[in-house]
Amino acid sequence: MDPAVERGKKVFKTNCVACHKLDKKLIGPALFKIGEKREAEWLKLWIKDNAALVASGDKLAKEVANSTPIAMTAFPQLSDQDIEDLLKYFEVGDVKKVTANATSTSVDNQEIFNNPRTGVWTSLGLTILAFILLSLIVAATTNKKVIEGEEKEDSMLKSMFLSPFLRFLALVFFLLGGAYLTFGYFMQVGVDTGYQPIQPIAFSHAVHAGDNKIDCQYCHSSAKNSKTSGIPSVNVCMNCHKSISEYNGELFGEYSKADLDGEIQKIYDAVGWDKENLQYIEDYEQKPIEWVRIHNLADFAYYNHSQHVNVAGLKCQKCHGPVEEMHEVKQFSKLTMGWCINCHKTTEVDMKNNDYYKNIHEQLSKKYGIEKVTVAQMGGQECGKCHY
Repeated sequence: MDPAVERGKKVFKTNCVACHKLDKKLIGPALFKIGEKREAEWLKLWIKDNAALVASGDKLAKEVANSTPIAMTAFPQLSDQDIEDLLKYFEVGDVKKVTANATSTSVDNQEIFNNPRTGVWTSLGLTILAFILLSLIVAATTNKKVIEGEEKEDSMLKSMFLSPFLRFLALVFFLLGGAYLTFGYFMQVGVDTGYQPIQPIAFSHAVHAGDNKIDCQYCHSSAKNSKTSGIPSVNVCMNCHKSISEYNGELFGEYSKADLDGEIQKIYDAVGWDKENLQYIEDYEQKPIEWVRIHNLADFAYYNHSQHVNVAGLKCQKCHGPVEEMHEVKQFSKLTMGWCINCHKTTEVDMKNNDYYKNIHEQLSKKYGIEKVTVAQMGGQECGKCHY
């Protein structure tokens, strides 16, 4: 891209996007190829101080000013070079990237074996395989004796089913295998690592939190003050999507640009927004967006987001994984009791920068001779902290 166009794009993103788009009217008119409609010198005067241009009696300036009830902001800080770069950007517009809708069908082997359900079935398969192998060894030994004439042909069955040692070995084998499989099955109840439901809108955290760097707490604002992080209401979406009605980023998944534009339209359908006239539809029957919850703790476990976000200063990624890289969010961590306790055992409490812990730190240092204290040592391993 021409450096002047690149600079013009930066000026546009910094100063103009709140009121203007290139291809369609927002608050102000569309600006693509505006240089073909207005002279460059006139545009410089208008952009720097449109009120002064109107006051000077300029006929065109009065006509433009009267076409909208909202006065345009003056930008006296922009130099002539800035405005020239801006006009070059208006002439060229955005060069959109063409991205193939590639979907990966590869499977991470490590992820498969980390899945508790897969682990149980793998263990069961290995158990059956081991029993079959044992049977084949016994059969091969018996057949050899039959061929050599040492035993009769039916001795294989006697060896397998009538031998006290083999019966005892099989009993122990199946008891231990059954106990292992039963324990493994019950340990996976309520563990939904990798759970990735289809949501009513194809909302991409990779686009919002990753590409656009939107802070997690802008949407999940209650995480710092409440037990729950909360699901953002549609009016939070509309803070940005009043002016962003189409998707212009790189495509992802199996979605086309038309598909992703349609996903934004679902927000407007829920709240009743007329994107052409930029206003809410009167007497519109609004409807909620029924998001599917992903992270579910057991009812008997207490977890408070504000304690971890405000007090501990944890990042969201600690529990939820790299959501800024996920187009479709899935459960990243196990969220089991053992997983939480391990975190409490390894996470140190910041006592040096918090006067609340000053006296406690001095007492623990004298009593145990330690400088660093973990959450577990501060009582984070007591049952009543999470179960009451």
